[in-house]
This record gives sequence, C-alpha cells and structure tokens, in this order.
Amino acid sequence: MIPQSITQVDPFSLIKHKSLPNDWRAQMREAYRTPTELLTALDFSPEQQVELLAHDQGFMTLVPRAFAQKMRPQDPTDPLLLQVLPQAQEAISHAEFNNDPLEEARFNPVPGVVHKYHGRALLIAASHCAINCRYCFRRHYPYDEQKRSRNQWQESLNYISSQTDIEEIILSGGDPLALTDSLLFDLISAIEQIPHIKRLRIHSRLPIVLPQRITLELCQRLEASRLTCVMVVHANHANELALDVAQACALLRMHKVQLLNQSVLLANINDNLECLKNLSERLVDLGVMPYYLHLPDRVAGTTHFFVSLERCQTLVAQMQACMSGYLVPKLVREEAGKLSKTLYSPN
Repeated sequence: MIPQSITQVDPFSLIKHKSLPNDWRAQMREAYRTPTELLTALDFSPEQQVELLAHDQGFMTLVPRAFAQKMRPQDPTDPLLLQVLPQAQEAISHAEFNNDPLEEARFNPVPGVVHKYHGRALLIAASHCAINCRYCFRRHYPYDEQKRSRNQWQESLNYISSQTDIEEIILSGGDPLALTDSLLFDLISAIEQIPHIKRLRIHSRLPIVLPQRITLELCQRLEASRLTCVMVVHANHANELALDVAQACALLRMHKVQLLNQSVLLANINDNLECLKNLSERLVDLGVMPYYLHLPDRVAGTTHFFVSLERCQTLVAQMQACMSGYLVPKLVREEAGKLSKTLYSPN
C-alpha cells in the first residue's frame, strides 16, 4: 500500500527486495535480459511462453528484477509486463512509423548534444538504461556514435559554453542515472563551471524501475549544487509506484530536488480514465507533480502502442471533469522542427 501522506515515508529505510542485492549496480547486472527469463520468473508455463514469446527486433530485453516483482504472475495483460515484453506486433511496419520520428539527427550540432529548443539543450549523458521500454522513441538512436567518455565530454561542454542563451541542461540518454556516481558527479561539476547555466534537469526512469539508485550520496550531491535541480521521472501506471519508489521520492524531496513526472499514453496499458486518475493521485501523494502526458511517437516497431489524438483528448477532458486541475498533466506531442512541444486542449 502507498502511504496516505508522503510524511509517513521514512526515506532512509529503503525497502529491501526479497532475494535482490541492495547495491543498485548489482541489480542492473542481474536484470532479466531475455523474454524467457522474465516469463519464467513470472511463473508462466512453457505453453504460455510459446504463445507470448517474440523476437526482440534488435532491441534487447532488459528488465530490473525490482520492477518485475511488481508485475502480476501469469497475467499476460499486466500493464507493467506489456511495457517491456517483446511482442509479435513489433514486426509490423507502417509508412508513418520510422526510426527517427523526431528527426533528432537534424539537431545534433556536436556528438552528445541535442539542441532543439531555445534556452535549453539536451546532453546525452549515458548510452544505456536500466530498462528497455518497448515504446522508447530512441530505441533506434545511434548511441554507439554518440558515446561520451569522461575525456570526450569536453566537445559537448564546449558547445554548451559557446551558446550563452542556454540556461538549462537536460541530462538524458539512455538514462543519466545509469552512470556511476563518479562519472555523474564529474559531469555535474563540469556543467556547474559554465556561468550561464542556471538549472539542471535530469530525465530518468531509474527512480521508478530501480529506486535503490536514489542514494543519500546522490541526493546530497544534487542539493549541494549551485544549480536548481529538477528530476523528471517516468511512470506510466500506478502499479509502478510502490513503497520503494515512495521512499526514493521522499529522499529526493528532502534534499530539495523538484520532482515532475512524464507519462506516455499507451494502448491497453493506461489509455483509460481509471488508470490515468490513479496514476496522477498516487504521484501527488508521493510529492511528484504530473507534468506531461505524451502522445506516443511514431517509432518503428511501436504501432501496437499507438493511441489516436482524439482518444487522448477525450481522456484528458474526462480527467478535467473529475479531478483538480493540478492533477491533470499537459497533453503534448513532440514534433520535428517545432520551437516547443505541441500542447493539445482536451475535447
């Protein structure tokens, strides 16, 4: 059960998952890396597995055990399982779905930097994640060409230094929290040396799928920064937000990190009012503000997740009719070449 108030959560008593190591790095190493491993852990019979198994289409399976433990055993419709399990529909091709629907290659002035919007730039801090979400808009991103070691970051940082209108750096990836503290702290220190940078925004799924990554050392480093630190987490369903996530969020908030959430509307996972309402209410209980509700991107291999604009607008209208305004995230779509995300009004 999620505590009724965030104040009931002890951020220092991070939950210990049964049979899981406490070290987040060990948990990353021990993640499920094949659909068979995952389905076996969830007690699917061999016959069920034959029906469910599909090729990964070149995008490998990767699921932390901590996240898998929140899935319902033997349930092929579980909303957490459907986000990470390769399905046969991924092989379906469609003319409107391609490898780079946001045309990020056009806005890649130097390796490791995506600069599309005025006042902020995205820095690819890591080329890997702790989980591979099947709907990922960067599932085809050329990370091998964009890898940044400690020595190679300088080219990216030099570009950011030269663009004095940039006030905010967004750490993305991959997932920036998949970096070790040593690498991450060095990168933050280098960004802090750029005078015109005021804010550091970290986009990460790890607080949700591997909340043990939110350590006291990480939170203390973010609090000590001269930069205003914002963390945008990524939860799509209330079932992702168990006690361990609540504790991680409490620890971040205790160290003055502002928390926002962005979700993606996904067919048969969260595209109904009950799911969206429960998600927003539980996020706010944890001290996380619902921020963005993204329309799915038209990424090759993700046609089965797609939800139409009209359906999305209807859902947001339903949310507005029964919820306080601050519980309703902004419905947005990211479109190539636009000066900002496109904001849609409800029907």
